[in-house]
Amino acid sequence: MITLRKAEARGHAHHGWLESWHSFSFADYQDPAHVRFSTLRVINEDIVQPGGGFDTHGHRDMEIVTYILSGRLRHRDSMGNGEDIQSSEIQLMRAGSGVQQSEFNPSACEAVHLLQIWIMPDEQGLAPGYWQKVFPDEAKRGYWCLLVSPDAADGSLRIHQDVRLSAALLDGGVETLAYLIAAGRRIYLHVARGSLHANGHELSAGDALMYVGEARVSLAAGSNAEVLLFDLA
Repeated sequence: MITLRKAEARGHAHHGWLESWHSFSFADYQDPAHVRFSTLRVINEDIVQPGGGFDTHGHRDMEIVTYILSGRLRHRDSMGNGEDIQSSEIQLMRAGSGVQQSEFNPSACEAVHLLQIWIMPDEQGLAPGYWQKVFPDEAKRGYWCLLVSPDAADGSLRIHQDVRLSAALLDGGVETLAYLIAAGRRIYLHVARGSLHANGHELSAGDALMYVGEARVSLAAGSNAEVLLFDLA
C-alpha cells in the first residue's frame, strides 16, 4: 500500500521570525492520525528569518537530524559544541540522557531553510553526542546517498535505531532512480524541494509517500528535486 500525504495537509505555524510545517503532531498541531511513522517521530520544515532562533531548551531520548536546504544555522549546546551548519551538511545530535541547546540564524539578510527530523532511539538514557558532516551534492545527484544508519555504513553517521536515511537529487525528464524495499521494511519518502513522479504519483515540495508492503520505490521526471528516503523497520 502506498499512501500520499500532500504538503498542505501538514500542520502549519507562523510566528513572524519562524514559519514551520509539521508532518507529524508537534507543539500546537495535534493529529491522532499522524503522530509518527514507525520510529520516525518528527519532520519539521522550518524557515527562520535573519536574527531569529530558538532559545536554550532541552531534549532527551531522541536522535535529532538537522538537514539544511539553504542558509546557515548556528548551534550551541551543553556538551560544549558551537557550530554553524550550512547547505549540504547534516547534523546528528543524540539527546540521550539530556542536553540543552539553542539554534539561531546568524545572518543579517538571509533566511535559513531546514528540515529537523526526530527519530526515536532503540535505547533510553544514552550518553549525549554530536556529529556534523558534509554530504556534497555530487554524491546525491542521481544516486541515493546514505546519511545515517545503525552501522555507519558508507561513511554515514551512526544512529541508535534501525533506520537508514538517504538523500537524492533528481533533475531532467529521462533521469530515473529506484530503491528496492526489503521484506518487512517500511519507507517514508519526503520531497524537500522541486517536483518529481514517484510510483505513479506527482509530487511537489512538502509532499510525502508512505510505503507499506511494497517492493520498490520508483522515481522519475524530477525537476530540481531533492528527496529524503527513510527505510524503517
